[in-house]
Amino acid sequence: MVRTHRRLPIGCVALALAALVAGCADQNYVSLRSVPHNPLADSLSLFSKSGPQPSPRTMQFVRSYGLADELKGDPRKLLTNVQEIVDRETSPDNVYALAELAYVGGAKLQRNKDPQDALDLDAAAVAHAYRFLFDPEFAHHRNAYDPEFRRACEVYNGALESALRIACKQGHFRPGMSHTVTLAGEVWETRTVVRDSRWPADEFGDVKFVSDYELKGLQNQYHTYGLGVPLIIARKGESSSDPANPYYAPGLSFPMTAFLRIDPELSPGPAARKRHRATLELYDPLSTTEINVCGRAVPLETDTSTPLAYCLDDPSFKQLDQPTLGLLHPDSGKAKTGLYMLEPYQSHKIPVLMIHGLWSSPITWMEMFNDLRGQPDLRANYQFWFYVYPTGQPFWQTAADLRETLAKVRATLDPHHRSPALDQMVLVGHSMGGLIARLQTLDSGDDFWRLNSEKPCRLVKAEVPVRESLENTFYFQPNPSIRRVITIGTPHRGSYFANDATQWLGRKLIEMPKALVQNDERLRKDNPDFFLKTALIDVTTSIDSLSPHSPILPVMLTARRPPWVTYHNIVGRLPHHDLLGRVTGDGDGVVPFESAHLEVGNEVASEIEVPADHSDVHRHPLAVLEVRRILMEELAELRRDPIGPPRDLTAWRQGALTSR
Repeated sequence: MVRTHRRLPIGCVALALAALVAGCADQNYVSLRSVPHNPLADSLSLFSKSGPQPSPRTMQFVRSYGLADELKGDPRKLLTNVQEIVDRETSPDNVYALAELAYVGGAKLQRNKDPQDALDLDAAAVAHAYRFLFDPEFAHHRNAYDPEFRRACEVYNGALESALRIACKQGHFRPGMSHTVTLAGEVWETRTVVRDSRWPADEFGDVKFVSDYELKGLQNQYHTYGLGVPLIIARKGESSSDPANPYYAPGLSFPMTAFLRIDPELSPGPAARKRHRATLELYDPLSTTEINVCGRAVPLETDTSTPLAYCLDDPSFKQLDQPTLGLLHPDSGKAKTGLYMLEPYQSHKIPVLMIHGLWSSPITWMEMFNDLRGQPDLRANYQFWFYVYPTGQPFWQTAADLRETLAKVRATLDPHHRSPALDQMVLVGHSMGGLIARLQTLDSGDDFWRLNSEKPCRLVKAEVPVRESLENTFYFQPNPSIRRVITIGTPHRGSYFANDATQWLGRKLIEMPKALVQNDERLRKDNPDFFLKTALIDVTTSIDSLSPHSPILPVMLTARRPPWVTYHNIVGRLPHHDLLGRVTGDGDGVVPFESAHLEVGNEVASEIEVPADHSDVHRHPLAVLEVRRILMEELAELRRDPIGPPRDLTAWRQGALTSR
């Protein structure tokens, strides 16, 4: 290799180093709207100077009963008169008009800074919209094709959200709390319960409304339409009974949908003093998207993307997004090293562990995570985990750290190995993360150690912790709990961007842990003529480890692979041109095609090419669809053969089991 690269100006070398890695730009994922999103904003003129105003259809009701003048007066008095009309002439149209007028009246009172009365009217709007939608008396008259039906859903959702906003300000919106509303001679007793949530009620912190935020940093928003109010709940504290607590990411928020269910009357009582009971139910949309109401299946209004984006903007969560620290100061970056979860651990779901690449962080996976979790069939069967590590150290050292981490996670979550889903793990690695993932499934034999020395490792003169570290790094067996590995834009044969120039700059900029450097120097000093001149222990940075001349890469390609692991590969491929338009390269701009490519049938079960550069290949829709296809293929195979291929390491090593 030509050494003149060392004479390049450091600015040019820095550009080359930047090209080698896929960094994460600091960005915001949500922005606060000036006014909340509301589907009724236009039809009811909610935010106009002249509004709010009833819809033309409700105005027809108002005129028909001579109530036009009362629109300008006290909304509570108007509602009392309308209630009398509805009691006298009950019909779906009249009940809807009552619901809409209550909602409009509540909006007016909020403008007049009268929150308590506004809360009462909002509650009435919810109750009567609920009656319009579910009262068996209207079953034969209810028309789902009538625009009034959808507006009734929107009145229900809008009024419930308005009431919840007031309740939040008053401190009345917490699981287990009760509240009483009185309107037009009727008493409504409401209690809040967590009906379906993987988070315990005592971890519910601050409440935010999805409608207040506009998605910015994620391309796709997964929002379903139905009844209920999508919420963002900030997680607070730690549940002492949850063994997964050490693995939950800081600053977590989670999605929830609030639905108000009107229960039968508590007692008949006098007609002028009816008592009703309502239950505010909180549902986790990642588990429940449909509920039963009055014998009917009702879809919930949900949003899983906006709460995710809100979490990504949390300052505590952003502490995990420090790719430069992890690259240039691996020792400091180790403080954040580990496995992180963004959802509660569920023993019946298969883990999908995502491993980022050089100069990157878990943020790089959020587009794919959002898209995969947005698919009901995937989120019902998989849970997504993320591994954070200092990317400045050689990838085989990170692979050793990950092996130790996975062993600890299993011992913590399932010490008795009673969760079969944990034995179906899928690893997804981008760039250098793909190499780390593959090293979890290879049999080292003596091959990896022999890259250091022709003499046995047990003869090394070193302190016990140093020798154990060497053994853990270069002697390993395939993890029997991993079933598939998906590599994306991975330099299986290295990258020519890891050249003399970038390697030199990496050694100048990357501050390796002093203890590691001192141990390596001590090993050489105490063991003269023991190690090869090209020994891996001398590789000090991850950039060195990714060189096309790195001796570990060919060994990884030929190492024995167990029969229970299926490998898949995704390659970024775009033609690259010089200023004259001539084709100068074939690959993703960082990893050449010949390095990223693996042979189908021999090295991998499948491979696809994606027209994307290195930093975007794992975000490309075709890559996401391919990962989804593989995950669905895994589910289909598990249904056919829940146990899968034998995973006896001893038998396999003795040749009783064959690799595929």
